[in-house]
Amino acid sequence: MPLSNQIQGASSGLGSNNNKHTGGRSFIILSLLSIVLLTVSARMGTAGPLEMVRGGFSTITMPFRMAGSAIAMPFQGIGNIFSNLTADQQTLSDLKAENEQLRSRNAELEETNQSTQRLQGLLDLKNNYNLQSTGARVISGSTDSFNNTIVIDKGTSSGLAVGMPVVDSGGVIGQIIECGSTTSTVRLITDEKSGVAAMVQSSRAQGMLMGSASRQITLNLINTNQKVAVGDTVVTSGLGGVFPKGLPLGKVTSVEAAPGSIYYTIVIEPYGNVSSNEEVMVITSLSEEQKATADDIAEADKQNTPTATDSDSKDKDSKDSSSSNSSSGSTSTTNSQQNATVAAPTSNTQHNSGRTD
Repeated sequence: MPLSNQIQGASSGLGSNNNKHTGGRSFIILSLLSIVLLTVSARMGTAGPLEMVRGGFSTITMPFRMAGSAIAMPFQGIGNIFSNLTADQQTLSDLKAENEQLRSRNAELEETNQSTQRLQGLLDLKNNYNLQSTGARVISGSTDSFNNTIVIDKGTSSGLAVGMPVVDSGGVIGQIIECGSTTSTVRLITDEKSGVAAMVQSSRAQGMLMGSASRQITLNLINTNQKVAVGDTVVTSGLGGVFPKGLPLGKVTSVEAAPGSIYYTIVIEPYGNVSSNEEVMVITSLSEEQKATADDIAEADKQNTPTATDSDSKDKDSKDSSSSNSSSGSTSTTNSQQNATVAAPTSNTQHNSGRTD
């Protein structure tokens, strides 16, 4: 091999060896330097040179990091908005569903509460007046203007019969006029064919509670010599043996006396709910204490006997005939009170009829 080539090869080998030694020394030096810096930094704390370098680097890079954060922030906000919207929509849907459930439950509870109050009212009336009765539900009402009736869901199979009184929690509302096996028709006291023997509770003035085509209720056949005032309570008198004595009917809202008349015109507001009922009670029998006594009948006759003042109020030219007519009409008043209602409930062996319910 030529000498020049050998010299070049030897030079290359020496250079390679020199590079290896140089790289090893550099690694050792850097390692030692790192150890020294870490040791010094640990001993000097935040005042060490490493912290100074780190602080300087942070100061230099802070603007770039802030700029990056400023650029990224709107996109992060948009992401949060969409995320929140999705969560809010689900929450809103859940709240709506829960609200509907609560509303439905509240309606059920309110219906149950009202039904309980109505039934409690019937029970109170039954206990307060010691009534022999059975409950029934209203299933329909009259659809024409000539009859004011309701239909209940009990009939002869439940022991009901024509003539039995019907009440709600407020008082008397009517009387059975037709009775099938499982249903009965009740004529309400507002019907123009209805009549109930009644009296003013405070003064015991006897009369007839009558319905009308206009559904207005009046208390008729009350003599003007009796005491009646607006606000007075009107109850059943028990005459006729159909309605128990003393059941509430209504209150007086108007009292008028026409010139020359021996009777008041008295308008009554019923205590019972005659326009809309869901549950009612049928009175199936009366005790002897609930019927009018002989003294009650005698008192009714006495009240409706014309006085001299009544006769004198007529025109002198027709005094005799007017007095005669007044006496005749008054003598039959008690009979009218007893027969104006459908008399006692019918049975297989007895049937009583009359003008109204």
